[in-house]
Amino acid sequence: MTDRIKKLCAYLGVCSTFADVGCDHGYCTLYMLESGLCNNAVISDISAPSLAKAERLLKDYTAGRVKAVCCAGLEKVPECDLVLIAGMGGEEICSILKNAYIPRSFVFQPMKNAKKLREYLLLNGACISVDEPFESGGKFYFVIKGGAGGRFLSYTQAELQFGKNLGGETTKKYIQSELKKKRSYLERGLSDMERRRLEQEIRFSEGVLNGEIK
Repeated sequence: MTDRIKKLCAYLGVCSTFADVGCDHGYCTLYMLESGLCNNAVISDISAPSLAKAERLLKDYTAGRVKAVCCAGLEKVPECDLVLIAGMGGEEICSILKNAYIPRSFVFQPMKNAKKLREYLLLNGACISVDEPFESGGKFYFVIKGGAGGRFLSYTQAELQFGKNLGGETTKKYIQSELKKKRSYLERGLSDMERRRLEQEIRFSEGVLNGEIK
């Protein structure tokens, strides 16, 4: 189990039936079962070889407790108490939700385009309870946790870009890392339009970092 997966698992909670969509090796489901956090689980993956790896890992639990389905997204996944979708791009997660539904309780970990996922969830009535980055192996990953319905939370433009925990130390480190990248891009040969856009993004990130923009 990688450090990223270990840190992601800390965001998972107690439920009756857990679904791991795009389960890959099945480590998150193993964590849920071994920790006694769920009674039953559904594992799914579009890749039959990946799903077979997860089934081998979970062979001690497959008799009656784990159902494996080979499908795209939530296509053949029955409604569960908690759905995890991790390790995909934000746009891909949005596509999965558009073709199915927003789960009653979810944990999403987009590898990129977290802003697009936030916007989709908010526009479609989801309630977000946790939205923050964690660091693993020198990289930053966002966790977006919540469920369908519930109390609506408004987001500022800064929060859409960087998550709800703007004052958190990990968020600040993430913004600093993004600023370093963008400043290095200014040294490249850019068109006037590209340079102006990048300079605007840098000013916005600096404003969020120093607290001028909330």
